[in-house]
Amino acid sequence: MSARPAKAAVFEQLAAEGVRHLFGNPGTVEQGLLDLAGDSEVGYVLALHESVAVAMADGYARAAQRPGVVQLHSAVGLGNAIGMLYQAKRGASPLVVLAGEAGVRYAALDAQMAADLVAIAGPVTKYAARVLDASSVLRELRRAVKIAMTPPRGPVLVVLPADVLEQPTAEPVVPASVPHTRAVPEPAALARAAALLAGGRRPLVLMGDGVAASGAQQALTRVAEMLGAPVWGVNSSEVNFDATHPLFAGLLGHMFGADSARVVAGADAVLIVGTYVFPEVFPQLASPFGPGAAIVHIDADAYEIAKNFPVDLGLAADPALALEGLAEHLALLAGTAGGAREPQAAQAPAAAPATERPAAGAPAPGPAGPGRAGPAQEAGGEGSLMECFARELAAQAPPGLVVFDEALTACAPLLRHLPPRRAGCYFQTRGGSLGVGIPGALGVKLARPELPVVAFTGDGASMYTIQALWSAARYRIGAAFVICNNRRYQLLDDNIERYWAELGIAPHAHPEAFDLSGPDIDFTALAGALGVPGRRVDKPGQVPGAVRALLAHRGPYLVDLNTA
Repeated sequence: MSARPAKAAVFEQLAAEGVRHLFGNPGTVEQGLLDLAGDSEVGYVLALHESVAVAMADGYARAAQRPGVVQLHSAVGLGNAIGMLYQAKRGASPLVVLAGEAGVRYAALDAQMAADLVAIAGPVTKYAARVLDASSVLRELRRAVKIAMTPPRGPVLVVLPADVLEQPTAEPVVPASVPHTRAVPEPAALARAAALLAGGRRPLVLMGDGVAASGAQQALTRVAEMLGAPVWGVNSSEVNFDATHPLFAGLLGHMFGADSARVVAGADAVLIVGTYVFPEVFPQLASPFGPGAAIVHIDADAYEIAKNFPVDLGLAADPALALEGLAEHLALLAGTAGGAREPQAAQAPAAAPATERPAAGAPAPGPAGPGRAGPAQEAGGEGSLMECFARELAAQAPPGLVVFDEALTACAPLLRHLPPRRAGCYFQTRGGSLGVGIPGALGVKLARPELPVVAFTGDGASMYTIQALWSAARYRIGAAFVICNNRRYQLLDDNIERYWAELGIAPHAHPEAFDLSGPDIDFTALAGALGVPGRRVDKPGQVPGAVRALLAHRGPYLVDLNTA
């Protein structure tokens, strides 16, 4: 291939990889690269903050199951993006991040915005490298795509110094080769796994996003039915199991290990698949599993197996293939291809955790627990405005409706009326970075433009990335947004009440830092200023019209839902 500037070759390589969108925020050191963007097949999607660019790419990657590509500006741009890159790494999103730099020749001068970008990105990426010669630019890009897309997937960083991009390269453009890694456990290991699980009288399944990544939903359902085991989501933000299935028990949440311990303590046989245990902020230090419980852990990522607690059998394998093989061995043990046991009742923990997500479509009477709607979800309780809105949205929902859920403390009715059932129809926040709802939905809509997309987020979370509305208007990305506006960081209110209870501190006024009122944020005016029309909803009678407007509008639209 004839020589051309490496900056031109970058766009050739991205086009060969099937990349159609480059999400970014420009800077001076990337000016040579971006000067060629208009002539490329790759469309540049301008975001007004780096966190928006990364969250859009994350949503795109999740919905398209392809790399989301991001352009960031030197150390300051990368710094602004760190929180969302952490989210992408925790969620195993295949992102390829291209960070600009003034040039290799300036490295010794410690100049303005100079920093070790590879070191900065190390904790929040799967791989990071700096290109030092133009003849390796495309090699590094191919390597980045390969690493990002190889399970366990994750974000990678390639630093592209400006002076390197100006140099000529004759490197050929060849799409990256992503290795096939779908391993199947040997029959003896599957037979042992089946024997361990079938030997329990109180089996339990803990599942996460590795199920969706391998397309293992049907295989997981079959295994759960054969075991008669309730299924709990652990690190579960995709549709890994039909939320209306009788065996679906709920989601364990990400805050307190004591809540997970109450769920798993009574199980004598535990199947963990496609997740690590346990992803809480305050996890248990000792194993929460009951003494003598047989534990089988299946994951494509060997690092996660027995990472925190011992297991009886770990299978580093593709979850779909492993579960299919496990089902065959369970059938042999049962003496029939369709052998199944009576399902065990899902046991709710004794105390209601204040911050856990409710079970999708599975409200239950009695004590609340992880996956159960409890007092902490008052904003979404029966008769609430959120309840009315979710019910009406379900009634008017067009075919293929996709929900991006960052509603946190107000999501109980949403999951009740629009339970996640099919892959690709529901995306939840993950990783702990606030503000993913609006830009994440934009990425999903760009990946699946034929489907209606509605995002739910909180007032506090939305303000981390409200600039994403401008990008929605600029590119006429027809996603809709619902801001659950309670004028507080409600999650922090819930958490501190639990903190008081655990330490025996008498309840008192919540910290002023949790209050978002005074002045109230006028989200419809703010959205309008960014080019997105919308309306405020204060009363149940306004809900049907708001839902109709949200679904009928061509282009982005916002509803400010007064849940206070």
